[in-house]
Amino acid sequence: MEYELPPEPQPEPQAEPEMEPPYWFEQALKVEPASHHVQVMDCDIHYLRWGPEASEKPGILFIHGAGCHARWWSFIAPFFCSDRPVAAIDLSGMGDSGWRESYGSRFHVAEIEAVLADANLGEKPIIVGHSFGGFMTMCYGKDNAAGLSGAVIVDSPLRPENKPTGEKRRIYDPPKRPDNRVFTDPEEMVYRFRTIPPQYCDNEYIMQFIARSSLKACEGGYTWKFDPSARVAGLHDEPLEDYLRGMSCRKAMIYGSESAIFGPDVVDYMSSIFDAGNPMICVPDAQHHIAMDQPLAFVTALRAIFVSWDV
Repeated sequence: MEYELPPEPQPEPQAEPEMEPPYWFEQALKVEPASHHVQVMDCDIHYLRWGPEASEKPGILFIHGAGCHARWWSFIAPFFCSDRPVAAIDLSGMGDSGWRESYGSRFHVAEIEAVLADANLGEKPIIVGHSFGGFMTMCYGKDNAAGLSGAVIVDSPLRPENKPTGEKRRIYDPPKRPDNRVFTDPEEMVYRFRTIPPQYCDNEYIMQFIARSSLKACEGGYTWKFDPSARVAGLHDEPLEDYLRGMSCRKAMIYGSESAIFGPDVVDYMSSIFDAGNPMICVPDAQHHIAMDQPLAFVTALRAIFVSWDV
């Protein structure tokens, strides 16, 4: 009589051990910034500031991407604040800044201008903008480039199809403001946290830090720190390429070699805007969120740009 032996008992699956944050990351987070608020067009705008009150070197303003916030720069800014002031803004509708009935570059440009003035970043500061923050840097630079020592655009792609056509568009009636989901368990939010565009990240300690910095208490539990209505729709109705080409200050581009939105076609198209004095730098093994994937390589790229500009 044939029969099967009972299966041998299997050990209980073990959870993958969490990666310990490296020493540099822990030390960076110990450099705690000061929190500031400034009123801009009837909205409370929050920003973080590191470094000395004044310096001979130009200060730096970091501008986050869509749906992100100033704390995304908490482990990057301390690399630059030992000898110059550094700030990171929460654009309206994001982070710890107030929400508006509507959004657009005219608001965000005013917010950038106000924080640059309030944070005392020097006469000719540097702006570093990632993704949507890079587009807002272009919008700010349209009329204010002469007051900057330089602008660094980080993985903010321009394509021929994004050029405005000049055709009159229908008036857009925005939908009713949606609500962010409310969670009772903040750890579930950390587990569910995803970037846009989606990407994997080997630096789990960075993902968890950003996720925990992105939630806030609310009635009934916790929710995310952004207004779902703060969209980027209509951004490409503006001639961003003209803004970037016309910026009189020095400019540079940093992009990820594995970025889902910054492929070879974008590199080829945008290469005519940059030259040896205004470089395009590719960070190997980095996706769209470069500072999350390759933080130290990103810091090195920024330092190299500043040295080449003598700032």
